[in-house]
Amino acid sequence: MELLPFLNREEFAFLHRQVLGNELLDYLLAAVIFLVGVGLNRLLTRLASRLLFRLTKRYTTGVSEQELHDLLIQPLRTLLYLATTYLSFSVLRYPMPPLAVKGVEPWPKMVLLNLFHLGVIATVVWVVLRLVDFGLLVVARRAELTATTGTRRLDNQFLPFAKDLLKVFIIILGVLVMLGQVFKVNVVGFVGTLGIGGLAVAFAAKESLENLLASFTIFLDQPFGVGDLVTAGNVSGTVEKIGFRSTRLRTAEKSFLTVPNKSMIDKPLDNLSLRTSRRVGFTLLFDQKTTSTQLHAIIAGSVEAIVAHPLVTQDVQMKFNALTPNGKEVTVQYFVETTSYDEYLDTKEDLNYRIVEVVEKEGGVFSNCPVPALAAS
Repeated sequence: MELLPFLNREEFAFLHRQVLGNELLDYLLAAVIFLVGVGLNRLLTRLASRLLFRLTKRYTTGVSEQELHDLLIQPLRTLLYLATTYLSFSVLRYPMPPLAVKGVEPWPKMVLLNLFHLGVIATVVWVVLRLVDFGLLVVARRAELTATTGTRRLDNQFLPFAKDLLKVFIIILGVLVMLGQVFKVNVVGFVGTLGIGGLAVAFAAKESLENLLASFTIFLDQPFGVGDLVTAGNVSGTVEKIGFRSTRLRTAEKSFLTVPNKSMIDKPLDNLSLRTSRRVGFTLLFDQKTTSTQLHAIIAGSVEAIVAHPLVTQDVQMKFNALTPNGKEVTVQYFVETTSYDEYLDTKEDLNYRIVEVVEKEGGVFSNCPVPALAAS
């Protein structure tokens, strides 16, 4: 290799020794190219992400340069490693096999070249997927800054769905490019073949298609959204994600439940987050020694205490409901205006203390006989 004249000196003669069809100088040059590329990898990826951020800065309100860098750093580094490897191997000559045909590239070179093409296509798809993540992150951040509660709820439901849908199309496109460029498949004919067998595929994937259509129904009809507490059949939990095939729920036991979308719309669904208030209902049983005067005072004082609470609606009911051998039954019912379960429990506890204080003040006595409590909501 006649790259530098001084390498032709006698003391560097060993560099011209042939090994597997290449001089040692060729291997040295390939190693230098690879090491320089690896050394510059971090700098070049940082510059690339910084340049991209500056080009899109006016449209990326709410998103930092570091977030873009974190998304792109791994795929860009991989792409640069592939480019460095290709450049380093391009200076080498591949030995011809004994039965090789003249004018035809040796098979080791073709295998490595195809692997390189596969890696580049896969990495480019990876970069595009990360750019989709970044783009939708920008949309989400801008929506948080400008959206109302209703539109924010729609964004939380739509954006993850749109991201997954867009990623599926990008991956399919990447696979088709791989088939056409690397494996020399007639993509148009291949797609036509899929069209012929589409009916069989659709029948085999019947449930998946039903769940996909159900996901569109959930998005358009919006019976629930991310963050809602729902009950569908015997399943209950907080919605964390609505995907193509399934909806992910976080149950009261903190387990992660995956429910097919078809099941979420085929069964009666109760969106507990949309109710305006929570019902409290129970029964108090007083001893037979508690007088009617004491009961009147207990009921009047308890109703006054319940109505005075800022989260309780005005339709409070507390009635002397039944006179039984076990004692005197008084039913209590009121509604707490909150969608927060913790706030509901705090209000219920506070009012239970107030009722007990009224009973103690009026000299009432609870019966020792148990009574079935009214179901609380």
